[in-house]
Amino acid sequence: MLHHHLGFMGMRRGDWGFGPGRAPEGTFERGALKLVILDLLKDKPAHGYELIKALEDRSHGFYTPSAGSIYPILQLLTDMGFLVASESEGKKTYTITDAGREHLRQNKEQIDHLREFARHHWPFESKAHLKETLVELHSLGHYFRGRVRNLTDDQLARIHDVVSKASADIRKIVEG
Repeated sequence: MLHHHLGFMGMRRGDWGFGPGRAPEGTFERGALKLVILDLLKDKPAHGYELIKALEDRSHGFYTPSAGSIYPILQLLTDMGFLVASESEGKKTYTITDAGREHLRQNKEQIDHLREFARHHWPFESKAHLKETLVELHSLGHYFRGRVRNLTDDQLARIHDVVSKASADIRKIVEG
């Protein structure tokens, strides 16, 4: 099937669309995440953190939902009777119920559509080094932001030159 700017299956993190109050054709409302979570739980129970990791893995690092976005949905699905939660050693494990399985069956067409959308718009399964490249870029940005206050003007100018050259080189590679 996505991290910071673009969310899971092409949607921005947290809003399941392309902007506040807007849902252009081809995007999905927040309800899609409910179905994706149920689909992840259909084979085996999981903790919230395991679901976050599964979403990140399925999206090849493009979508890392926050606990603040996942846990309210897990609670809602539990309230709806689609999941049951059991607690052990301070961790809640979520298990799909028969009602949750029936909800998945009733929404099979939408789930199939979500999968097709993901395959068409984010076909990264065959892209070697993609995740490592994204992790490296993210790590570099984090490293830079954490040290920018201590850099001299000369260091910033040199870093700008390196980043500008790398950006131009990457654009040449991508554009052929």
